[in-house]
Amino acid sequence: MTIEELLDKASSYLNQEQVDKIKQAYDYAERAHDGQFRKSGEPYINHPVEVANILVNLQMDPTTVIAGLLHDVVEDTSVTLEDIQETFGEEVALLVDGVTKLRHFEFKSKEDQQAENHRKMFVAMARDLRCVLIKLADRLHNMRTLKYMSKQKQLQKANETLEIFAPLANRLGISTIKWELEDIALRYLNPQQYYRIVNLMKRKRQEREDYIASVIEDIDERLKEVHIDAEISGRPKHIYSIYRKMIHQNKQFNEIYDLLAVRIIVKSIKDCYAVLGIIHTHWKPMPGRFKDYIAMPKANMYQSLHTTVVGPKGDPLEVQIRTQDMHRVAEYGIAAHWAYKEGKLKNVNNKFEDKLAWFREILEWQNDTADAKEFMESLKVDLFSDMVFVFTPKGDVIELPAGSVPIDFAYRIHTEIGNQTVGAKVNGKMVPLDYKLKTGDIVEVLTSKHSYGPSQDWLKITQSSHAKNKIRQWYKKQRREENVAKGREMIEKELKNQGFDTKEILTQENLANVAQKYHFATEEEIYAAVGYNGITAKQVVTRLTEKLRKSQEESAEKILNSFPDVKTYTPKRRTESGVRVKGVDNLLIRLSKCCNPVPGDEIVGYITKGRGVSIHRKDCPNIKLDHDENRLLEVEWEGYTENSKQYNVDIEITGFDRTGLLNDVLQVVAESHTMMHAVSGKSDKNKIGIIHMTIAIRNLNHLKKVVDKIKKIPDIYSVRRVMQ
Repeated sequence: MTIEELLDKASSYLNQEQVDKIKQAYDYAERAHDGQFRKSGEPYINHPVEVANILVNLQMDPTTVIAGLLHDVVEDTSVTLEDIQETFGEEVALLVDGVTKLRHFEFKSKEDQQAENHRKMFVAMARDLRCVLIKLADRLHNMRTLKYMSKQKQLQKANETLEIFAPLANRLGISTIKWELEDIALRYLNPQQYYRIVNLMKRKRQEREDYIASVIEDIDERLKEVHIDAEISGRPKHIYSIYRKMIHQNKQFNEIYDLLAVRIIVKSIKDCYAVLGIIHTHWKPMPGRFKDYIAMPKANMYQSLHTTVVGPKGDPLEVQIRTQDMHRVAEYGIAAHWAYKEGKLKNVNNKFEDKLAWFREILEWQNDTADAKEFMESLKVDLFSDMVFVFTPKGDVIELPAGSVPIDFAYRIHTEIGNQTVGAKVNGKMVPLDYKLKTGDIVEVLTSKHSYGPSQDWLKITQSSHAKNKIRQWYKKQRREENVAKGREMIEKELKNQGFDTKEILTQENLANVAQKYHFATEEEIYAAVGYNGITAKQVVTRLTEKLRKSQEESAEKILNSFPDVKTYTPKRRTESGVRVKGVDNLLIRLSKCCNPVPGDEIVGYITKGRGVSIHRKDCPNIKLDHDENRLLEVEWEGYTENSKQYNVDIEITGFDRTGLLNDVLQVVAESHTMMHAVSGKSDKNKIGIIHMTIAIRNLNHLKKVVDKIKKIPDIYSVRRVMQ
């Protein structure tokens, strides 16, 4: 994307003065980034131009586009926020500040740093949502160029994208960004499944396209008969969506219903329902597959009619029906409400402001949480879970995370109602407080002024972070002394369980370190936080014993260094391991179980205290970690034949978790006349099967033959030898 192409695209909805401002921002950024290059080798300025291009595609206002062009200058160049404010104004400077990465903070670990960065980002977002739109555009272009990063960085960024940014784009309704983020992330996190789905889609693409074309022609004729103008097209199916359905619904590729789908865009809501009637009259609707998101929009403002019918060839056919305005919101979500038309910002109505109310709670959550990781865990529950919609007795709609209980509902109405809750009715019937609410339920909360307040068990059954935070606040204020005593007891119990002396550990110095780590003013606040489940006793004990554990490790190292010279060591027994020490007889020799060496492996001897010589593979991590070369001995395999003794080897087999995979592996191993001592297997959420097997082999050649045969089994990805 060149700057000329960007400006040409922007001029389609902005006036000339605004386009000139964008060009000025480009020139400023180009000078600032002069001489800087990305990992790909291309000039750095290409990145902010691509970010601005994504924002222009969303038809964002010129201020946001300018901030997109300048979003990295403060972080990566000598330009300051004051410089930007002086040249482009306070609004642009605030947006740039909101998306500038936090490089100059000190963090204890990478995990803390990421949580803190996200915390700052969401707080900035609560003040101006345009900050997060720029952040999403920045992440999208970085994902598009992820191939130039290291493998570790690719996995880290892909995981972060699926966990934070794609759900955020979904919550904001920006499906055009959400789908691309998810598909790219899947390509790096699970390439086997990604390319498997791609290949399966390619095989029958022409057949699907011909089928959809005939369906579109049929629908078009029906709509013309009743004089309804409509745009009809096939709906693209995204790889991650197919992957999720295969995993979560345990379906094969050919069982995914909405691979065949069409989208119908009409002029009015009245036409939406008219088209729905025509579709249901022409084809038989499938029970339970109709959703009316026009009457009941999603939390991200998405509106559309969804139905699945039995198509012309008996295959399920998904149909989406919506107006042009609904389609724009479906594609661009929250960005559609900032859209510029002829250089003027559309008015954001009160209903739209109501939809953003959940963002305003972010600042309150920030104040209630002790550290960044807790904030992120708190935020992720409400931000990224599916939602249910329930009604108050007066008919008001309340939106809650899926899995919410009446207590969540009570706290969403008012904090005092939550604190005084003693029971609940759903649809007129009494229900327990751990009843899982469903969309459409009418909920009535029963309260009492004589209530003792919330129970700590409520923290286990509530789903929304809002309710959990209010319960914790109550315990902080109302039961401080009780929490302090309970927290002290829990910490002392955890110390005893780990074998520590409580008097030795609970010193003023150790408690001060914990207080500093978790931002507490006094040691009583530490005990109170543990008492009301703000932090766990295990977290506190880990920090309290950090210095002692380090001291114990140093003592162990001194003992190791004082071990007698290995040259004076003379074991008495002869081994039958098939290994001998060069130039020495009568040594006690044993094969190490951590790496299970076999004839043909390069090996080394390691003198141990009281147990003779332990034989390791030369690439064994346990040998590499040892720094005392005086304990290493030259060893070699004695003459061995095909009929010599057998040695245990651990192997790990990875493949697509299909029916019969384990049986195929066992059969191949048995046919190679190889004895098996242990077999175990498991499958992860990505349908990747992992089989661990201990087999008895004669030498390295024998092992190679078995591994080669296993690799030839269909759907096997890898076979590798593992160490314990």
